[in-house]
Amino acid sequence: MIVLWPAFLMACAATGLFFSLVDPMELIVLDQRLQVHITGAYTIGFFAFWLLGILSSGLTALLVQKAH
Repeated sequence: MIVLWPAFLMACAATGLFFSLVDPMELIVLDQRLQVHITGAYTIGFFAFWLLGILSSGLTALLVQKAH
């Protein structure tokens, strides 16, 4: 939970910030518009940001553990 909880909070903030600036229906991936429902785009974005937060927090926890 030391890794997952901060990653979850940052995913919430990142999703809110990103999708307040970018319309999910205007996203283009590999020269094609995303063919997902708007809720699906928000969900995919949230889990992508959460995964990035998990990787970042996990690496930090690993480095702190090795330092001691």
